[in-house]
Amino acid sequence: QVQLVESGGGLVQAGGSLRLSCTASGGALSNYAMGWFRQAPGKERENVARITWSGRTTVYADSVKGRFTMSRDNAKNTVYLQMNSLKAEDTAVYYCAAARGLEASSSTYPYWGQGTQVTVSS
Repeated sequence: QVQLVESGGGLVQAGGSLRLSCTASGGALSNYAMGWFRQAPGKERENVARITWSGRTTVYADSVKGRFTMSRDNAKNTVYLQMNSLKAEDTAVYYCAAARGLEASSSTYPYWGQGTQVTVSS
């Protein structure tokens, strides 16, 4: 069973950057499409980016398009989320997740990390 661990969260000022990492163990990440999700207090979990197993196709939410970049390195069993031009509304717990298909719905992802907090101060 795939186990996922996120890292790289923290406190940053608006306009700043962070890079999140998600490393897998217990299975090859290359077998899965991957997604980054976030959940702010009182809000539903939303998909911000997702990527095919090969890395050839990446889909972004409109709210992060042009600011966030998702990538993967299957040799390192790791996916990344580069977040630039951060805004206060990006504040949330960020989760990575693995699925067989490239889906936006969180219900289609069976494997999840524990999450990492991103806080953007305005």
